[in-house]
Amino acid sequence: MDGKAIVQSVIKEIVEPGVERLMDTRYFSELRAGKLSVRRLQGWSIPHYLHNKAILKAFALGMVKNVHDPDLFGYFTSQFNEEQSHPDLAKRFGLALGLKEEDFSDATQIFECQIHSARTIYNTLMGIPPQNRASALTSESMVCRYSEEFLNSMRKHYGMDDRALTFFTVHMVADKEHTAQSAEIIARYIKTPRDERLVRESAQYMVRIKLGKFDGLYQCYT
Repeated sequence: MDGKAIVQSVIKEIVEPGVERLMDTRYFSELRAGKLSVRRLQGWSIPHYLHNKAILKAFALGMVKNVHDPDLFGYFTSQFNEEQSHPDLAKRFGLALGLKEEDFSDATQIFECQIHSARTIYNTLMGIPPQNRASALTSESMVCRYSEEFLNSMRKHYGMDDRALTFFTVHMVADKEHTAQSAEIIARYIKTPRDERLVRESAQYMVRIKLGKFDGLYQCYT
């Protein structure tokens, strides 16, 4: 099978339309206009802090699961090392918006954010490598794009400084590299029609999960 062609098809048919749909949601439409409430901005920070904590655990488990495969073990090790600072960067954004440390220590995720974290961990533990990375490719493509939206809008409408926005400046760059790495792994490991089906399914599910996540954030943090 032509793995590279399959990856490009997934990007064009699923990932890119998913990114466009995310940018058209109420959350990002209001963010661009400077009308998104501070509470809804805070609502991104808390669940994402918790999600990034979960990602670190998933990467650690991914290292253990793939210890026999030098390529995948190296990949998950690299990702774990790169992601270690990200929970604190998400927290920094929330603190700049008026949250306190106890808001993070006492927090739990809303349902839609729990689904996002659960799917990420499921794919790491239960999914085959191309299925796992298809989810990451989709999610990180969305994060890369919405980081640009946060960065521009928070500077323009909310007067936030660069230090508070470090999470987004990092992810505008890092997730471009991460999506390229995921695309390469998918292309190399996809071998059968079933693999292709799982890759497409994983990408489709992540689009739905991300859209649901931001709809949940909008509705919960009023």
